[in-house]
Amino acid sequence: MSNEFDLAKLLAERGGERYELHARHLNHQLPRMLRTIGFDKVYERGEGAYFWDDAGNDYLDMLAGFGVMGLGRHHPVVRKALHDVLDASLADLTRFDCPPLPGLLAEKLLAHSPHLDRVFFCNSGTEAVETALKFARYATGRPRILYCGHAFHGLTAGSLSVNGEAGFRDGFAPLLPDTAVELGDLTALERELARGDVAGFVVEPIQGKGVHEAPPGFLRAAQELLRRHGALLIADEVQTGLGRTGDFYAHQHEDGVEPDLVCVAKALSGGYVPVGATLGKDWIFKKVYSSMDRVLVHSASFGSNAQAMAAGLAVLSVIEDEQVVANARVTGDLLRSRLAALVDRYELLHEVRGRGLMIGIEFGKPSSLKLRSRWTMLQAARKGLFAQMVVVPLLQRHRILTQVSGDRLEVIKLIPPLIIGEPEVDRFVEAFTAVMDDAHGGSGLMWDFGKTLVRQAVANR
Repeated sequence: MSNEFDLAKLLAERGGERYELHARHLNHQLPRMLRTIGFDKVYERGEGAYFWDDAGNDYLDMLAGFGVMGLGRHHPVVRKALHDVLDASLADLTRFDCPPLPGLLAEKLLAHSPHLDRVFFCNSGTEAVETALKFARYATGRPRILYCGHAFHGLTAGSLSVNGEAGFRDGFAPLLPDTAVELGDLTALERELARGDVAGFVVEPIQGKGVHEAPPGFLRAAQELLRRHGALLIADEVQTGLGRTGDFYAHQHEDGVEPDLVCVAKALSGGYVPVGATLGKDWIFKKVYSSMDRVLVHSASFGSNAQAMAAGLAVLSVIEDEQVVANARVTGDLLRSRLAALVDRYELLHEVRGRGLMIGIEFGKPSSLKLRSRWTMLQAARKGLFAQMVVVPLLQRHRILTQVSGDRLEVIKLIPPLIIGEPEVDRFVEAFTAVMDDAHGGSGLMWDFGKTLVRQAVANR
């Protein structure tokens, strides 16, 4: 009996129901939110740093699926690798063999990861962090993990315990007994380490929330403190790794930093198959997997599956062959410098910061009376509304997708595909300049939308 499933036909017949299906069967707040801010578009296809709506309009992607689309959408090398692995009909996930693809991907990852020896493959960034937390606790025999305020390491129970944002943690207690210190606060770090129960310190070299970089010298000094107290340094490179900041890993910007465990995911997938990885030192893995009885003490049902491994191998091949890391550094420097040049021009624009193609644009209180009164109105309703006022016209008028960097933050984060170049920089800077001109001018179009956001914020209280 033939199977009559036809994906193209199904999408043609019911693709138009996408928002109604989400509202009925999935997170009902998502379509509501998208409609409120005018983001309820119908996107039909994507390629590279662009996607297209049902009317054929192109959109520049400066979000990259929260960093997943590091190589853009549907890179031909990754796509071919997935076709090849499917056509190979491999005996995948037998659970009682050692297939070659996981070993080959681990070998290739470790070639970019000096001082690390072994890899555990899983399915996402939060799983990679969970693995690091478990390994650190078992290897040291200690219970507590230190993390940074405003950190984001995932939303499963363990990674949520080291999430520095109260909005994500509220209502999910009790969590693990972990402790926050501020990014850059060595005194607080040493005070907590002195208690003798700390297994490790997990840190994003550049925080995704707000795009805050660890102060110069902090990671190296933290590493020295941790080693002195017998604790581990865990670098969360889920968003910052694989070239995002202009080096393969963000912690490599600082000489002498050698994390004990490193978490990666997102871009390793090529945008196709979920994959995460925890890289670590040999002694840590050998302590966790200390005997044949413990061979499956930590595992993942879909970890090391052939499709994910093939995607990861193809991604690393593209990163090496197409000089993606160097492009992220050069293009990021160009974009950041052009945006930074606008700070003196616009009083609402406070700072431009970041590394490579991970850039934060922060807005702040203006000096002129007229703008200050409007700013105060927004802040009284809900902090973060001005940044949202910028994001919306960038999409609606200029067809550029961006994101506010976190709840109640007046920061826009740019994490575009690492393959963008000068044409995309030109398009974004021209659009951003037009939006800022509108915000500082007398037309009031943005501020009229701001009043809508204020009403929505007040209604949600």
